[in-house]
Amino acid sequence: MATAEAPAVSPHVLALREMLQDGSAPLTQFDVGELSVALHVSADSVFAIVRRERAGGLAVRAAFVPAPFTCEAIDAEDGETARLRIVSAMGEHLLSFHADREALERLRIVTRFTPSRAVVLPFMPRDLYPLGRHDDPLRVKGTVEASQRGINTGLLYFRIDDPGFGNVLYVQNLTPSNDYYRATGTTPRESVGGAWPEIGYALPTPSANADPAEVSLPAGQTVTLSDTILVFRHEAPPQERESARQFVEMLAAVYEVLDLPPAQFRDWADRAERSAHDLANAPEATIRHYGHRYIHPYTAAEYPDIMVQMSVITALHQWGKWRGEAHPLEAELKAGLRKFYDADLGTLRRYLPNVGKDKDADAVDSWYLYHPLLNLGILALDGDDRARALFLDSIGYAVRAARHFDYHWPIQYRVTDFSVITDAAADGRGQTDVGGIYAWIMLQAFELTDDKTYLDEARAAIDAAMGLRFNVNYQANLTAWGAAACMRLWRITNRDVYREQSYVYLASFLHNGVMWDSNIGHAASYETFMAVTCLQDAPYMAMYECFDSFVAFEQYLNDGGPDLEPGARMLIGEYCRYALSRAWYYYPDALPDEAIATEQRDANGHIDRALSFPLEDLYPDGQQAGQVGQEVYGAGAAFIFTSRAFHRVEGAPFQLYCDLLLRAVERIGDRALSIQLDGGETRTGSLYLVRQKRRTLPDSNVLTAAGDPIAPETATADRITYRVPASGRLILTWE
Repeated sequence: MATAEAPAVSPHVLALREMLQDGSAPLTQFDVGELSVALHVSADSVFAIVRRERAGGLAVRAAFVPAPFTCEAIDAEDGETARLRIVSAMGEHLLSFHADREALERLRIVTRFTPSRAVVLPFMPRDLYPLGRHDDPLRVKGTVEASQRGINTGLLYFRIDDPGFGNVLYVQNLTPSNDYYRATGTTPRESVGGAWPEIGYALPTPSANADPAEVSLPAGQTVTLSDTILVFRHEAPPQERESARQFVEMLAAVYEVLDLPPAQFRDWADRAERSAHDLANAPEATIRHYGHRYIHPYTAAEYPDIMVQMSVITALHQWGKWRGEAHPLEAELKAGLRKFYDADLGTLRRYLPNVGKDKDADAVDSWYLYHPLLNLGILALDGDDRARALFLDSIGYAVRAARHFDYHWPIQYRVTDFSVITDAAADGRGQTDVGGIYAWIMLQAFELTDDKTYLDEARAAIDAAMGLRFNVNYQANLTAWGAAACMRLWRITNRDVYREQSYVYLASFLHNGVMWDSNIGHAASYETFMAVTCLQDAPYMAMYECFDSFVAFEQYLNDGGPDLEPGARMLIGEYCRYALSRAWYYYPDALPDEAIATEQRDANGHIDRALSFPLEDLYPDGQQAGQVGQEVYGAGAAFIFTSRAFHRVEGAPFQLYCDLLLRAVERIGDRALSIQLDGGETRTGSLYLVRQKRRTLPDSNVLTAAGDPIAPETATADRITYRVPASGRLILTWE
């Protein structure tokens, strides 16, 4: 969070100030809710001036044209509020303005450019200027809460405090500009940000040393230079929980106007079978120590560690429940878990006792101590007595560690004496979201023992993180578990502060999102939409964090119920829906050879395209995938996605596959199901009838709860697809 007041400024700010003070009439104007929007032309730009009566405003640069030009208003097309055409020696700009108010005031400005000849665009100034009293950008005070991280969503979330304009969420929709980035060899890395009062999007332009022939925009080919979406709220409370809730609500309003990529059907059930086969049979997947079998973290590489074992075992267990029969590998892997336990310390060690001298056997990342306990807790709560015993044997040390660090964990420390090895990351923060996963584990312990000490510990950890605002997120899946822990705490204590605090975790998670579909470089070979980069400063998306967040959000929705902010429900549902489609591309057999790195990080083995284990890393900026390695510990993804997306129907010749999380499936007749969906009220998803082997798909019908029929979207011999509302009840019948 940065409180902003005008420092030294650029000539672009001074030129805008002069234009606004000369009293010239706008080219055209319109209203959106309580806001007025006036379109003004300056010597080199076209601005949309957004004002709230007696409460300041914003200037949005809709186009920058560093050449003499003419500008005229032309007839608006369907859905547009206004349209301008700019003609210059460079070519033609078309500016499209869309203004609407549903729950919130929203303005969208799309700028398209068609060069008249091959052209290399020069430096472009930023496009957003908060305005103070009398439209003065030098007399405005505000607070920037969040801005774009890396190549994630191009967003800026801020409030204008003086004058009291309110909260603003600015999102640069980067997807339509893929053609521009590819043509110019640029990427929109940290392209949305700036220094107050000159903020917003700076269109990335080629290096001055680049060969013009390689970075020019071709003549006659239209590209989108910007697609700016602004959402406004007059109220801007500084309190972090309400600010976070408003961010989620406003981000949902942005999402509603995006052109969404399709979410594809993925045969996770088949992928799970292949992953289980490779885990059981590939020599690169496992290794034996002390007479037991353990998982390699990476393909034929790295020492077995407790997080890896528990991640795979728990996913295997849940898949076994789904298939009605435990896989033999589950018991085999469980048999060796006690070897990680240090009875003297009363904790699970990261490595086995015989770990090589090249590892510090006493070192542990803060989150690494807790994540294995989370998975042990899942097994214990599902009736596994050995898991329960190991969980309870280890929980005392977990509490001592939390209390020692006063619920503010470092990056890494020694388990023997809590001495800190690495205190903080480059940004000065430790593992800020470990308290969230710790709180979830404490709630598991409370459920297992009914000991209020653990409930108090959960509250202490969440309370200690209050005030971090958008700096909660350290690692995405930990932040997701923190949101789930807050919502569970609210259910247990009935204290609204914890439900509200869940939005702080959720907002920080979404801040690290990739709410655009990159086609830059090798990213054209996979999907990025609605991904989340794995760490607060990581350049890549990771499979493990992806599916673990999916599991956490399932819990979050379960506890949220009807009291959950609708925008939060919708965005979480969409994250999960696209995860089922997007995650397929972590598997090397789903990528072209050239998209996969030929060398991996030291000690992380190699990539084997024949093995059904995911790569760790995919990059929104189009770098080659798999630079970190092929994570065997990510094999659990296929088991998790199968057990959530596929639904067995006893006696039917098909399975259900739904890319939405289902709240309930009830058999209401011999050939009839009631299906309760739990996605966003305004969204849709896909429901599939997937043919069982050696069976034939029957005639089927889907009705809404109101009795309205839904016709199949597509039908083949193997699958029937229905496009269904994401929220509400459906009735499925078949012959």
